[in-house]
Amino acid sequence: MANSKNQLHPPAEKKTLWAWLVGTFFGAGLLKPGPGTYGSIAAVLLWYAAAHILHPAPAALAIGTAIAAIIATLIGIPAATIVARESGREDPGHVVIDEVAGQLIALIAIPADWRHAALSLLLFRLFDIFKPPPIRRLERLPAGTGIMLDDVAAGLFALLFAQLAHIWF
Repeated sequence: MANSKNQLHPPAEKKTLWAWLVGTFFGAGLLKPGPGTYGSIAAVLLWYAAAHILHPAPAALAIGTAIAAIIATLIGIPAATIVARESGREDPGHVVIDEVAGQLIALIAIPADWRHAALSLLLFRLFDIFKPPPIRRLERLPAGTGIMLDDVAAGLFALLFAQLAHIWF
């Protein structure tokens, strides 16, 4: 075990390309500062572009967003596990596929306009950063599962609060 509590073992010399592409969401996680915010913004921009280029009905947008979130989660778990192992860290900051999955969850059933997208982004980042109970407990799950599921939970919290805000305002 190395000095840093986040350090598991020395970083691998060879990197698994698909896992690094997915885990860093095609390099968004390598941007500084705040790679998680860049991952979330990338997810919002892709969602917004798809909504405005394809013009799906609200139900189709919600279903498509949910499917994208599920795919990101299912592919993200092994990718995050591999990148964490190859980085020699438990939860490397450059892994942002978890933010992408969580942000997509936060966007399910959100009207396709910039105000709702911005609210979704803000709420997701707040829940992701502060991790209120029970979100923080999910980080304790092993490897990529823990990396991913705390952000999935943050996305669910953000979705719930965004829906409440939409109803109230």
